[in-house]
Amino acid sequence: MLEKLQIVKQRFDEVSDLIIQPDIITNQKRYVELNREYKDLRILMDKREQYIELTNNLTEAEAIIADGSDDEMIEMAKMQYDEAKEGIPKLEEEIRLLLIPKDPEDSKNAVVELRAGTGGDEASIFAGDLFRMYTKYCESKGWKVSTVDFSEGTNGGFKEIQFEVSGEDVYGTLKFEAGVHRVQRVPQTETQGRVHTSAATCMVFPEAEEFDVEINPKDVRIDFFCSSGPGGQSVNTTYSAVRLTHEPTGLVAQCQDQKSQHKNKEKAFKVLRSRLYDLELAKKQEEDAAKRGSMVSSGDRSAKIRTYNYPQGRVTDHRIGLTLYDLQNIINGDIQKIIDELMLAENTEKLKANDDVI
Repeated sequence: MLEKLQIVKQRFDEVSDLIIQPDIITNQKRYVELNREYKDLRILMDKREQYIELTNNLTEAEAIIADGSDDEMIEMAKMQYDEAKEGIPKLEEEIRLLLIPKDPEDSKNAVVELRAGTGGDEASIFAGDLFRMYTKYCESKGWKVSTVDFSEGTNGGFKEIQFEVSGEDVYGTLKFEAGVHRVQRVPQTETQGRVHTSAATCMVFPEAEEFDVEINPKDVRIDFFCSSGPGGQSVNTTYSAVRLTHEPTGLVAQCQDQKSQHKNKEKAFKVLRSRLYDLELAKKQEEDAAKRGSMVSSGDRSAKIRTYNYPQGRVTDHRIGLTLYDLQNIINGDIQKIIDELMLAENTEKLKANDDVI
C-alpha cells in the first residue's frame, strides 16, 4: 500500500509543480484538468499521512509491548496497538476506493431533462413529481438548480422540463438517475379507483465547458420567439426565447426561462454544448466494454431503472434489486440512500476490474 501511495505522491508533487507554470495557466483546458487532479490527489495525500501515522503507531506499540519493562507504558501501548489494528484495515479500504481511476466527468455540473412518457396526463404529473424530488434533493446537497426550458402538462406537471444543476460532483451523483422511472398509483383523474402505470424518462448530461466542445457558429441556426411560460405580458410579447438548431446533428436546444434574450441564448448554447458532448461521450462508452457491462451506469436511456409503487409505499431500483418501503420520504427528495447503494455497486465493479491497481 505504501509503495502505491509513494507513486501517487510523486504524481501529486508533479501536478503541484505543473499548475503554477505560466504555459499551463494560459491553457484553460489543461489548467482545469490539472486542478481537478490536484484536488483528488490532495485527498489521497491526507489519507497517506494518516496511514503512515497509524503504521508508525503500530510499530512503536509492538516495540514497547515486546520490551515489557514498564507496565504503565505497556498499558498505553496496548491501547495504541488496538486503535491502529482497527484503523488500518478501514483506512486501507478507503484508500483502495480512492485509487480507483475517477471518471473525469463526475466533477462536472449537470443538465437534467425530464420527459413524460406513457400514461398521458398522469405521466406529466409524475414528471412534475420527479422534478420536485430532484429539486428538494439538490437543495439538501447545497446545489443550485436553474430551469432552462419547460412545457407544462394539461393537468399539471410537465410534458418536459430541462434544468441545470451546479455544485460539487453533481454529474457523478445524478448520472445514476438516468433512465425510465415508472409510477404505479391511482391517478387523480381516475374515477374507478384503478391503479395505473405511467412513466417518465430522465436524461442526465455532464455540463460541457466551452473548451470541451467547439461549435462552429455557421453550423447553428438561431430562432427567436415569444416565451410561452408564466411571467406576465412582457414575457409573452417580447422575442426573448431562443431556439438553437445544430444543423450537422439535428440537435435542438432552447431556453425561455430568462427575460433577457442574451441570457436565454447563453443558456441554450450551454445545453447544446452539453448535448454534443454527451454524444461524444456515448460513443466512447460504447467502445469501452467494461463501461458497457456495468449494471448501474450503462447510459441506456430506454432501460426501466426504478418503480414507485404508491399502494404499497414501495420504491424498487431494478438495477441492483433494492426495495425500500419509504416512498413518501423518497418522493420528497430523500434519495441519497438509493444513490449510495448504486455508488457502492459501481465501486465494487470497478474494484474487481482494477484489482491490479493495489
